[in-house]
Amino acid sequence: MVTGSKDSTIGNKKMQTETKEEILERRKEIKSEILEMLEETESDFELKDVQDAIFNEEEQDDFMHVVAMFDRGGDASELSNALELVTDAWNYFPHKALGGISPAEQNLEHSNKNKK
Repeated sequence: MVTGSKDSTIGNKKMQTETKEEILERRKEIKSEILEMLEETESDFELKDVQDAIFNEEEQDDFMHVVAMFDRGGDASELSNALELVTDAWNYFPHKALGGISPAEQNLEHSNKNKK
């Protein structure tokens, strides 16, 4: 665990509360991973398409639309990798519905409010 981080429980899932810097660093790593996977899957989509789809999400199906950007009909492990990466992107990229912040940033704000 990174020093300065705290754990919080959201639903039944334990989520690590990260600093703003850690969130931004992880977002940068995810962008690189997305670029790599888009190239590996020979996708017609670009990083901007993934970011825009996440930012403008309105329905539950929108998550699967992002997963489909990486789907080339590969095996189960390829789908698993895409699901994991899209989940990370979904949690670390900004959403319009959250006022332009990511779920990770929202968790940080909530954690900081509870400290007061």
